[in-house]
Amino acid sequence: MLSPAKLFNSGKHSLHKSVYFIILLILAVFFLFPLGVTLTNSFMSEQEITTNYGPVTDKSLNSYQDSGADPFARFELIPDIVTLKQYYSVLLKKTQFLFMFWNSVLLTFPIVIGQTLVATLAAYAFAKMKFRGRDMLFFLYIVVMLMPFQVTLVPNYIIAGRLGLLNNPLSIIFPGIFSTFGVFLLKQYMEQIPDSYLEAAKVDGANPFQIFLKIIVPMSRAGIAAMAILVFIDNWNMVEQPLIFLQDAARQPLSLYLAKIVDGEKGLAFAASTLYMLPMLLNFLYAERYLLEGIRLSGIKG
Repeated sequence: MLSPAKLFNSGKHSLHKSVYFIILLILAVFFLFPLGVTLTNSFMSEQEITTNYGPVTDKSLNSYQDSGADPFARFELIPDIVTLKQYYSVLLKKTQFLFMFWNSVLLTFPIVIGQTLVATLAAYAFAKMKFRGRDMLFFLYIVVMLMPFQVTLVPNYIIAGRLGLLNNPLSIIFPGIFSTFGVFLLKQYMEQIPDSYLEAAKVDGANPFQIFLKIIVPMSRAGIAAMAILVFIDNWNMVEQPLIFLQDAARQPLSLYLAKIVDGEKGLAFAASTLYMLPMLLNFLYAERYLLEGIRLSGIKG
């Protein structure tokens, strides 16, 4: 039989777990509520959305007060009538959405691929190679990484202008490929690979490039996957760079289109936002294990 003290400690531990579970559940509902509203409202009709959100989206708010109608918006999770008309309008009727979707793809994927290649090679050099000035150079990487986007905006804009790349996707792709975040993340990950593996490979006659391909890359797969996911999410959501470097609206990505879509049919905003989130959600759900493992082993804490 358990003593009263052990029973008390066991009950206290169970109570703590229950409290933590309830707190986490409340936080999860709180953070997922906007996602649920966006998803369910995307199946509403334009008339229902106008009725629910008209008081906050209509510029003439006084008209609602004068008419005696409810001046407050209503958040409805369940549509009165389920319809796919908003998706039809976004995907087939409004061709601008698909054009800007492919603009986002053409901007994001080259950055993810290029930064993965550059960051993996640079992190390998910083983590496993010894050369003069290595620590100072990595310190400069950290300083640049901590700088906000606005600090590097003017130099990037001047360089892009000198190279004739303004209003060209390359003005965004090139700085994105050589971003410092991926180097920092993978360097922390690769430092945990035992040096004995590399020494054994050198004894067997492997050169640094063979060590990189045969040992470093396979053992850093989780870290590389985590970095690629984070880089994808960051660049898929970028707003400032295309807004400044791409004056031509036909070249701008989908992230800028969502800010303008509310000016037209309000219902399209929910359908477009749902489709906009799908690549990020699918990416996260498919590679969640790699993301969590890569961040954990890299020593980065939220």
